[in-house]
Amino acid sequence: MSWLERLTGGFKKTADRLGENISGLVTEQALDTATLDDIEEALIASDLGPEASKRIRESIAARRYEQLDERGLRTILAEEIEKILAPVAKPLDVWGFPRPHVILVIGVNGSGKTTTIGKLGHLLQEQDYGVLLAAGDTFRAAAIEQLKIWGERINAPVISGKEGGDAAGIVYDGVKQATATGIDALIVDTAGRLQNKAHLMDELAKVRRVLGRLNPEAPHDVILVLDATTGQNALNQIEVFARDAGVTGLVMTKLDGTARGGVLVAAAERFGLPIHAIGVGEGVDDLRPFDPRAVARAIAGLPA
Repeated sequence: MSWLERLTGGFKKTADRLGENISGLVTEQALDTATLDDIEEALIASDLGPEASKRIRESIAARRYEQLDERGLRTILAEEIEKILAPVAKPLDVWGFPRPHVILVIGVNGSGKTTTIGKLGHLLQEQDYGVLLAAGDTFRAAAIEQLKIWGERINAPVISGKEGGDAAGIVYDGVKQATATGIDALIVDTAGRLQNKAHLMDELAKVRRVLGRLNPEAPHDVILVLDATTGQNALNQIEVFARDAGVTGLVMTKLDGTARGGVLVAAAERFGLPIHAIGVGEGVDDLRPFDPRAVARAIAGLPA
């Protein structure tokens, strides 16, 4: 199955929900204010968020359609969603020196963070970059073991320590090893941080200080992993982590397991942070660079 087929299938629940919400809203008659209001409410109910929904409504109104059927509405929605998504679609770029390019991966427990690290590593390997993984989530032995399993799966070395150890020390050793062996990218796992746990945020700040001493430009990326099944709560996570942890980009996972994939549009409209990749499955190849046109059409229930 091709990536586009998996993408369309992954967004099926989201597209079905949007379809249910807009069903029967448009007829062959001219669009009136009440119908436009209904369309806006349907988009909000589909997790696209109030800002994006209002923008799409205004764009539809400005076109002054004499008549519009549901297929036409889906086409317009795909076009408007793509306009929102296109500016934030930015593949992860690890080109540049000095090496290694350091990527901190953050997010709450259960977001798919450690799995995403393995898949991101695989994505970079496909571009002929050497990858080293660092098990900086020392709070959970399971996280360390999970990262080691992913390291074996993608044939990437993993640097780790004992449970409860110093995450900053792991990162320090990771940079040293990557530098000595000519590794292109160091991807660092971090403890799943709940927004209200200040000591975990302090630990992240310590990791950043250690990195800064070794390479003033590190970390080059701070990627927040989001679980699409949390819906609008993902927006709260972006707000807090962007403020407290200096998030530079996003990866959204588990889009195949939810009808709330519209939150991707809400995140793009509200925060404008780069979206590097999205995940629509458990396989190593099920995390791919973010394609705004394909995603927009998948959300609208149209073939890619």
